[in-house]
Amino acid sequence: MEKIASLCEKMGVAPDECIPYGFDKAKIDLNVLNRLKDKKDGKLILVTAINPTPAGEGKTTVSIGLTQGLKEIGKHPVLALREPSLGPVFGLKGGATGGGKASVVPSDDINLHFTGDLHAITAANNLLSALIDNHMFQGNELEIETVTWKRCMDMNDRSLREIDTPQRKDGFVITAASEIMAILALSSDLTDLKNRINRILIGYNKEDEPVFVKDLGGADALALLLKQAMNPNLVQTIDGVPTFVHAGPFANIAHGCNSIVATKLALKLGDYAVTEAGFGADLGMEKFLDLKVPYLNKGVDTIVIVTTIRALKSHGHSADYSKKDLPAMILGLPLLEKHLKNIQMIGIPYVIALNHFYNDDQEELDYLMNWAKENNHPIALAKGFAEGGKGMIDLANIVCSLAEQKSTFNPIYDASDLPKVKIEKIATKIYGAKEVVFSKKALNQLEKYEQLGWNLPVCMAKTPLSLTGDPSVQGLPESFTLNIQEIRPSLGAGFLVALTKGIMVMPGLNKTPRALTMFIDAQGNIIDKE
Repeated sequence: MEKIASLCEKMGVAPDECIPYGFDKAKIDLNVLNRLKDKKDGKLILVTAINPTPAGEGKTTVSIGLTQGLKEIGKHPVLALREPSLGPVFGLKGGATGGGKASVVPSDDINLHFTGDLHAITAANNLLSALIDNHMFQGNELEIETVTWKRCMDMNDRSLREIDTPQRKDGFVITAASEIMAILALSSDLTDLKNRINRILIGYNKEDEPVFVKDLGGADALALLLKQAMNPNLVQTIDGVPTFVHAGPFANIAHGCNSIVATKLALKLGDYAVTEAGFGADLGMEKFLDLKVPYLNKGVDTIVIVTTIRALKSHGHSADYSKKDLPAMILGLPLLEKHLKNIQMIGIPYVIALNHFYNDDQEELDYLMNWAKENNHPIALAKGFAEGGKGMIDLANIVCSLAEQKSTFNPIYDASDLPKVKIEKIATKIYGAKEVVFSKKALNQLEKYEQLGWNLPVCMAKTPLSLTGDPSVQGLPESFTLNIQEIRPSLGAGFLVALTKGIMVMPGLNKTPRALTMFIDAQGNIIDKE
């Protein structure tokens, strides 16, 4: 690894703008953005994917590999990724620093405590819970009747979904689903952060009127806990590509993008800013375009959609997607085609990145490559895991070519649409739902929010494993109904969260979590014996 101070110098970050955390990671002072405000932005490349298998399809690995490929062809890319949550690290998916020769380092630090951002978010979230309960205990001057704010913890722990306290019923969400996480990711500076915290809805009083943090107080204390966390974290790929890893909202239950400030820094410091949106294009891409782009003041120049042979076979109902099954792969192609049609509808140039696994069958690879070319879909084989940047040159060249084309953005819904209409447009246009059915609770909430004037963008909380709300439904469903069970205001973040039936904001661990297969040796090295 290159010393972090040296990496900053090469990027154009001044010594007094680099806040080192040891020799291999640093935080970058937001004053860089003020200094470079008149500098032209680089090209914005968004990496997304089809609906994955439960273990994921290597979208982060492709994002990392793409920047390495851009470096190989003489470009100056900067990567911007989300911070990993300890829930998946110790659960099913594992860490989020790529793999093989397409990795971000120091991997173990990033996957665990890193620079403490997620701990700060957890502390700020739970300080607010403590302030609410203390206010009610000390006389309840605001006459709070119903508390909607939840505690949080950065771990998969299903037993904490509902708890009883001496004051009231409460519960936990995972830190990645906390509104504080979404606020941090969407804030442009400390002033914006504090203003957003003040707008947080904490509950309703005895007259059923909303109560906000600005009524309770304490926004400055929460912002103080988040002061360092607002500065983006800088690390690097194993071959020295600058990488911002900052903020980590989940894409199934939150908006799934790294921070606004990290992406803006990548745009100012590189000629190509590569970033990813969590899970499949139905979730991450849609949320990136509808919830994040308005704050960037910069449109997406190219979309890279990651697919794998095994994911296509899974969506083609293969009994074992690790084995050759060409008929199943062919049956899975309509799902990929649906995602491509969605991107074409939106109007942004795209390329398919076929992430290569060592056991991929050559006949299946050839079939997919030929299918894409026959249907005029740009495609490149992505071999970043095995070959690093050299295995990503084809994809990098295609991305550079596409980024020079005109990119438009046809919005999925209009800002003036009521939230119910926005939900219906996302469900029918992006997912392909035949209809949307709202629970009585959700309809009552929508009516109440309309009366309160909360006509905001929508963040869909839905399974990533299917276009439907049912994770067991694979492939491209011909006709389905999407059920909306609840609408939660996230006013500090600036959107309403629509929860589909069955969605959980506090995940549980799988039967054999990765925590049981991780060991540490006498030198402190982590060994995964999976």
